[in-house]
Amino acid sequence: MITGELRNKVDQIWQTIWTGGITSPITVLEQITYLMFMKLLDDNQLKAEANAAALGVALKERVFKDGVCVISEEPRVEAPYADLRWNRFRNLEPGEMFKTVQNYVFPFIKQIGEGRDTAFSRYMKDTVFLIPTPKVLAKVVDDIQALDLDNKDIMGDVYEYLLGKIAAAGENGQFRTPRHIIRMIVELMQPKLDDRILDPAMGSAGFLVEAAAYVGEHYRKELLKRDVKAKYKSTMFSGYDTDQSMLRIGAMNMMLHGVEEPNIKYLDSLSGDNAERNFYSLIMANPPFTGSVFQEEISKDLLALAKTKKTELLFVALFTKMLEVGGRCASIVPDGVLFGSSTAHKAVRRELVENQRLEAVISMPSGVFKPYAGVSTAILVFTKTNAGGTDKVWFYDMAADGFSLDDKRSPVAENDIPDIIEKFHARNAGALAAKSAKSAKEGEAADDRTGKSFFVPKEEIAANDYDLSINKYKKTEYVAETFPPTGEILGEIDALAQEFAKGIGELREAVTRQNVY
Repeated sequence: MITGELRNKVDQIWQTIWTGGITSPITVLEQITYLMFMKLLDDNQLKAEANAAALGVALKERVFKDGVCVISEEPRVEAPYADLRWNRFRNLEPGEMFKTVQNYVFPFIKQIGEGRDTAFSRYMKDTVFLIPTPKVLAKVVDDIQALDLDNKDIMGDVYEYLLGKIAAAGENGQFRTPRHIIRMIVELMQPKLDDRILDPAMGSAGFLVEAAAYVGEHYRKELLKRDVKAKYKSTMFSGYDTDQSMLRIGAMNMMLHGVEEPNIKYLDSLSGDNAERNFYSLIMANPPFTGSVFQEEISKDLLALAKTKKTELLFVALFTKMLEVGGRCASIVPDGVLFGSSTAHKAVRRELVENQRLEAVISMPSGVFKPYAGVSTAILVFTKTNAGGTDKVWFYDMAADGFSLDDKRSPVAENDIPDIIEKFHARNAGALAAKSAKSAKEGEAADDRTGKSFFVPKEEIAANDYDLSINKYKKTEYVAETFPPTGEILGEIDALAQEFAKGIGELREAVTRQNVY
């Protein structure tokens, strides 16, 4: 989340481009993204050059090489690589900067990866540089330079805020997932090197980027091996979307995080065009809420599980099809999925409980998606088995996520996320007994349904029409309050009445004396 001065800086960048004549929110976002991309390409190479110099080795993989870059063969256009770097052109006077970026830098970033069929090359080839004037470009470049994009958390928060400013966000059920919620889900699922990871409604690739960061942090030594690194850069991560702008942004986002050739492509995941089945080992997603699709376009095997046009149900059905047996899924869903009474709602929940292994339902407060939406949501975690296996389901009632739940979303001390991650990983481990004993001392045991987390047996869930809403099973503890005997209460009332009468008498006497004088 960004607040205060940083938010004002981002708003200023947005307003500068908007005032310059670009009034489409998605176009404003794209133009800002291209410029941020130019800066981050240079920043990443500057850090790599500094590390190589400190180690006394040559830097092999470079975006900006030595010598001259040929931008185009016909007509022949070329420029020194050094002139294409952010730290060089940002110091030019506005007119020269505009000419350099428009004629050289932007065409250069479009051709990165040219000759290879990568997500980046596919979705960048049709991009257009639309910053209207040298003055606007110079102002935006100065403002982006003032942002601390070297801080990955801040960079992600800025990006999330920019995405949230898209006017269309929320109108078709698409809400940008807060970074700390993405990070929590990745920590819950703990991606591994042998995973094939998918987000079939990827947006700006937030889940894929965070998964890549997790793998990069936890498997540094293994990633030094050439074959492991090659998989990490290419086949490990897949993402689909039907928005070309999001595909472009997602490809840039992944490239900046070291994943140069992810399997990112234009695909309606719910349609018959999506033939991928039984393949992925890990799915993490926040699919569109409240949306609907044309029933004739929906894949028939999804309709066989749940005959509906509701995207939130169809995506859950899709996850059970695209995962391999043993594959895991964590998905954000609107609360309606948990307790909806339609045949399709019940069919999807029954599938998770009876045919797969439903592991956890984490209820999140409605303010998590503010200020863009106030929808109540939950996280469903399950493993595909196609043979059942649900024994008991772990429920957690998240009350706080580290930010206020109003439109301001200011940082607060209350935060259940560390507790959720810890208890999730302890729930079936040998540590559960010790964890439960510790919780019991703190007033919460694994079977205490008045606490934040507890287990519910599969049989009880089935008996309740597979209702997965936490309020169905959580118990409210009513503490009996004792009162004094009636006679004692009446005595206190009588004493108060006498005191009141005495005060009235004293006031009347004072008024009488005043009138005499």
